[in-house]
Amino acid sequence: MPRDPQPGWLAERFSQGHVADYKPFVFVDGEGVRCSLYVSGCLFACEGCFNEATWSFRYGTPYTGELEERILADLAHESVQGLSLLGGEPFLNTGVCLRLVRRLREQHGRGKDVWCWTGYTFEELRAGSADKQELLAGLDVLVDGRFENAHRDLTLPFRGSTNQRVLSVPASLAAGRAVAWTPAREARSA
Repeated sequence: MPRDPQPGWLAERFSQGHVADYKPFVFVDGEGVRCSLYVSGCLFACEGCFNEATWSFRYGTPYTGELEERILADLAHESVQGLSLLGGEPFLNTGVCLRLVRRLREQHGRGKDVWCWTGYTFEELRAGSADKQELLAGLDVLVDGRFENAHRDLTLPFRGSTNQRVLSVPASLAAGRAVAWTPAREARSA
């Protein structure tokens, strides 16, 4: 079983500002063409995690202004739909993630979407620290919940276990409860 978050799980306490990887122009980390940033460090320690190397907060390399400029330049490409934040745990790396999301919103408003994968649930994030709430508010799609090996299902789009949810963050925040995300192709045909 993965660990449950504790009150002391604060980004400022754990994050080392490292990233495991950056992959531009990918098609697997959300809908459309995306730029994916994998941050380092996770305390959930989910059994069967596909990215166990990123559990260490010192894995990879420091996040730099140069990398941020490269990501923003890649995001400006007209074929890129948005940014994906993965890990590790983005909500334990809010210093890195908030910095990038703020810049993306300054440059593109809501013209580029932001997806994020987290071991936290939407409800835990809404009740979490101010930095977690700010990052949540900057997202469009949240894939939430701990990966549970006992509920593993590799046929699910964008998630690894049946307990995880793909949520529309703006709709969820407006409703005050988790609201499922609708893929663009389904929304257009409705």
